Amino acid sequence: MSTLRLILGDQLNPGHSWFGEVRPDVVYVLMEIHPEMAYVLHHAQKILAIVAGMRDFARQLKADGHRVRYVALDDPSNRQSLPDNLDALVRHYGATHFEYQEPDEWRLDQQLHTWAQDAECRHGLSCQRVSSEHFYTERDEAAALFASRKQWLMEHFYRQMRIQHHVLLDADNPKRPAGGQWNFDPDNRKAWKGSPPLPADWRTPHDHRALWQTLCDAGVHSFGDPQSDQLAWPLNRQEALQHLDAFITQALPHFGNYQDALTEHGWRLFHSLLSFALNTKMLNPREVVARAEQAWLDGHAPLPAVEGFIRQILGWREYVRGVYWAHMPGYVTHNALGHTLPLPEWFWTGQTRMACLSHAIGQSLTHAYAHHIQRLMVIGNFALLAGLSPQSVHQWYLGVYIDAFEWVELPNTLGMSQFADGGLLATKPYVSSASYLHRMGDHCQRCHYRHQDRIGPQACPFNALYWDFHLRHADKLQRNPRIGMVYKNLNKMDADTIDAIQAQACDLRARLNAL
Repeated sequence: MSTLRLILGDQLNPGHSWFGEVRPDVVYVLMEIHPEMAYVLHHAQKILAIVAGMRDFARQLKADGHRVRYVALDDPSNRQSLPDNLDALVRHYGATHFEYQEPDEWRLDQQLHTWAQDAECRHGLSCQRVSSEHFYTERDEAAALFASRKQWLMEHFYRQMRIQHHVLLDADNPKRPAGGQWNFDPDNRKAWKGSPPLPADWRTPHDHRALWQTLCDAGVHSFGDPQSDQLAWPLNRQEALQHLDAFITQALPHFGNYQDALTEHGWRLFHSLLSFALNTKMLNPREVVARAEQAWLDGHAPLPAVEGFIRQILGWREYVRGVYWAHMPGYVTHNALGHTLPLPEWFWTGQTRMACLSHAIGQSLTHAYAHHIQRLMVIGNFALLAGLSPQSVHQWYLGVYIDAFEWVELPNTLGMSQFADGGLLATKPYVSSASYLHRMGDHCQRCHYRHQDRIGPQACPFNALYWDFHLRHADKLQRNPRIGMVYKNLNKMDADTIDAIQAQACDLRARLNAL
């Protein structure tokens, strides 16, 4: 009698109940296979960090006395297929039981479900799916909450989570928020002007050059800078906890004020850089939320900063997971606005004369990371205004970012960023002209384009594209009360101005590669 337990690359949680006892009849299986590195073109750092984390996790399990079978990418026995490898391992170990933690991505969930059903028939294998023991919510919890609602408002979900899990509540009334309000977002919109000083990178670099060479020799294709001689993403839970400590101490006090800020003088500002550790389950969201709340209780960080950070984890992260599982597999095909343009070439190089986009895409290629305002209001904003294919944008986001796994990336990209679901997730398209980018950042000072101009050879492309976007989609958007002011302003423009804006936008959209 033996049991195989499969561990996926985003299930690197040593605290899972599986590992509470050492059982000689259990073999833990981890595998590197080409399909998982190639379903989209991934950033080199994403591939390298996950593989390095998997190998270190296997090493820890072995050191703790567990039996481990690690199938490396260049292992001669590797069939480069999850089902085929599992078939071979079942035969090799004479396994009678197979267990796996809930996958977070629909395609893997379906693949393992199908294989398990087939294996039960072919091998008489007893198969069981267990919880990953990571999230606050079950897959279908958000769907049940929104069952009678047309629109899935995150704020409603977030408040329910706060009450249900007793987070940031009034000490005297556990159904009321601490500080008298649920959301401090209006307090968290300051531009960063050079002070307070940005924290140094607290992460420990690793030399993964030998591992990266092994992956390249095995035929892995990627893009972006691998930084294989100094890759600083966490290798394991111990390092991730050190990163959490550093964030709480050095950055959380200022996170709230500057969470929406943009600057060319730093690539991470006061953001936590914890999303990779969370999404690979090195960290548990409960401990991260608890540490942030305790920082407020101890007087170390102000409530608006703590609430803004907790909202991203307890609110937004759990919410988009609920959206994902309620609407897959069809969600990925949504394109409510009918956008079809291909990505400009500079999405792969960062070589555009628009300074804010050059910086945001450039740092994405260099660090496999951009903070949420760069993703939403710089890169995503331009993609939506220009009419880029939301599926192409989705594949780029899924590939480029270190923390991008489909369950969290897809609703953020298609729903929040590209409005491709027609407003299920977002109450309005998140778009802006250059005025917002100028107000929140400092890129305009050195940009080739002039942020104050709508028309002309050096007018910022965001301006004409912004007004043209609302003109092109007036039939779908003009009755939205949240953007009524946009159409009031358009109605005040004379016909010549409208024609000039549309001509400028048409020219821009025809030559995106040259911007």
